[in-house]
Amino acid sequence: MRTLAAAAAAAAAAAAAAGAAVLAITPALAADQADQIIRGQYQAVLGDCAGCHTRPGGKPLAGGLPLETPFGALVPPNITPDHETGIGNWSEADFRNMMKTGVGHNGVRLYPAMPYPAYTRMNEQDISDLWAYMTTVDPVSNKVEANQLPFPLNIRLAMWGWNLLNFSEASFQADPSKSAEWNRGAYIVQGAGHCGTCHTPKSFLGADQDSGFLQGASLQGWFAPDITNNAQSGLGQWSQEDVVAYLKTGVNAHSIASGPMAEAIENSTSKMTDPDLKAVAVYLKSLGPDTGNAQAPKPDEARMVAGAAIYHDNCSACHGGDGAGAGALFPALVGNSIVAQGNPETLARVVLAGSQAVHTAGAPTTPSMPSLAWRLKDQEIADVLTYVRGSWGNSAPAVSSDDIAVVRKELVQ
Repeated sequence: MRTLAAAAAAAAAAAAAAGAAVLAITPALAADQADQIIRGQYQAVLGDCAGCHTRPGGKPLAGGLPLETPFGALVPPNITPDHETGIGNWSEADFRNMMKTGVGHNGVRLYPAMPYPAYTRMNEQDISDLWAYMTTVDPVSNKVEANQLPFPLNIRLAMWGWNLLNFSEASFQADPSKSAEWNRGAYIVQGAGHCGTCHTPKSFLGADQDSGFLQGASLQGWFAPDITNNAQSGLGQWSQEDVVAYLKTGVNAHSIASGPMAEAIENSTSKMTDPDLKAVAVYLKSLGPDTGNAQAPKPDEARMVAGAAIYHDNCSACHGGDGAGAGALFPALVGNSIVAQGNPETLARVVLAGSQAVHTAGAPTTPSMPSLAWRLKDQEIADVLTYVRGSWGNSAPAVSSDDIAVVRKELVQ
């Protein structure tokens, strides 16, 4: 090894003497840097950075729309390398520390709406690659007042106590008993993909409840569903191919993505590599039992009759009299895991506000669901959803008019 090193040094000295050192070294360094930036750009895709930090119609990563948390509003900041309003004054060490510990430039503590409790599991190389890419983004001058929480929650020092109770810096630990593919899927889901940030129920302090990992949670007026392998409310009836198709295109035989998940698919999962999508599917399908939830009590017969009439008049033209749907245009309601969630929040929101399916290269048509808020009263919506959740083999709890009223109120605020 020493002989090789000496020979290399001698060759470099000779090349320098001949004026050729730059020609011999620079292209390799440039190629290495370009490869790192490309890898970093892919890490930004896995982390869905654009989903939060890019406002619709705005400059990439220059700041996003307010995130409504149970504690108040937080606005994703400008993370372009602008020196005045972005992260242009940060060092790579600042960036690494923020991703791993939630403490950024000048010791500023972040709120976990920035999912550092997941990003902490990313390895050092992936974080370094991401930083390399971030330095190449066009700098944009856009001052963002990220912290809009009420007093005393707006005092960032409070996050010291939150971290003490709810967070520990940790790297991903591979399971040697599992395949490389399974571990890759676990690394993405638990780390950069931060799936638990939306799909895991939270404590009253806003921390993930690990005992309910990926079993569904309420988020900004939607219910992010159970994505374990539960046969009723989760992915138990989906094949690995179904999971891959959904993440790649936003549609499969069981569901069509809308709401926040549509944004995640458009900005992130539809741009992931096929091997990574397959790894995610393998991992998710391994979580939890493939048995269903306990059967819900049989709905009141009068409500089922009323709901059936409302369904026939308002829903059957698209979703079919038997709830079978119409392929990629209108999702089936039979065996639909969204229908089967214990929390009816997403169903109520879709009926009240309507919905637009995601646009991806694999599924460019974006069918929509019209709002029925003007047409149906709270009790009528509760009845039709109770009917859907209790028909064709579905078995989910009845929906009350109060459930609908809460969502309607949120939509008009």
